[in-house]
Amino acid sequence: MTEKDFIPKAYTNTLENGNFTWSSPSNIALVKYWGKKKHQIPENPSVSFTLDYCKTTTTLSFSKKSDSDSFSFEIFLDGKKQDDFKPKIETFFKRIETYLPFLKDYHFKIETSNSFPHSSGIASSASGMSALALCLMSLEKQLLVDVSEEHFNQKTSFLARLGSGSACRSIEGDLVAWGTHKEIEGSSDYYGVKYPQKVHELFRNYQDTILLVDKGEKQVSSTVGHNLMHNHPFAERRFEQAHENMSKLISIFETGDLDAFIKIVESEALTLHAMMMTSMPYFILMKPNTLEIINKIWAYRAKTNSKICFTLDAGANVHVLYPENEKNTVLEFIKDELVAYCQNGHFIADQIGFGAQLMS
Repeated sequence: MTEKDFIPKAYTNTLENGNFTWSSPSNIALVKYWGKKKHQIPENPSVSFTLDYCKTTTTLSFSKKSDSDSFSFEIFLDGKKQDDFKPKIETFFKRIETYLPFLKDYHFKIETSNSFPHSSGIASSASGMSALALCLMSLEKQLLVDVSEEHFNQKTSFLARLGSGSACRSIEGDLVAWGTHKEIEGSSDYYGVKYPQKVHELFRNYQDTILLVDKGEKQVSSTVGHNLMHNHPFAERRFEQAHENMSKLISIFETGDLDAFIKIVESEALTLHAMMMTSMPYFILMKPNTLEIINKIWAYRAKTNSKICFTLDAGANVHVLYPENEKNTVLEFIKDELVAYCQNGHFIADQIGFGAQLMS
């Protein structure tokens, strides 16, 4: 599939007004995507767990306009109008107009809410952009009629990527790969694909408890961080490492080798932040409490032989990953020893989910 495959033929139907509501989850990468080419093309492949509780619900209401001269939309978050979000959505619409040529024909009302607090420090771009892309694709599906489920998911993921790279991994679940990899059939730089190979039952219902270390806005945005990979002295080796780790995970997912899984996942998290600390200009997104939590996890694992591990996004919060059969003991450990390092003691208990849902 190429970009041209997502340019629609002439629409066969007309639609004056209506609305669609989609719920779309966030996701947490196991192999990290850090560094991109033009048009949100990743420099390396990645694979992620789709989450369950952490999600965005978006209602897109639309009504036909008398002119098609410009984009027309308004945005509401939790019922409050958010004009400061408009530049990002306008940029998104400009990027996808070739693929959704109806965008200037309608006025849109975008009403969105998150299952997690907006100020929690959890990135909502993946869930938010994927939810919006799903609503827009539902509208196109009505205009075209004959749209297969596979094409719907691929194109939605393709569009979501143009809003936020990681959003392309939020359409399906429970494991999603994004970026071309020689050993993953159907993998593409243009959209995420449901991981196609065998996955051991140990990875079913895998748990992700998110420790909210810092709810503040990051001092360096992910977009800036990605761009700093262009002249990074270690970039090429990092991209090779990601390919190697994707290959290793194929057998790990199949055999359920959790010790090997832990090594890959934690190494990937620390490598992501190492890239930040060795870019120019350099920056650190981890906080002292991030490191305290990591050391506590390592000590607990050594003491108990638990299969607990951590991963990090581009921020200070810690995702604590563990198999479902350890849920009670690990949650007790988190409450006893890790919550003290969370801002206001806040954490979110989540687990693997299975993708977006059409609500209405």
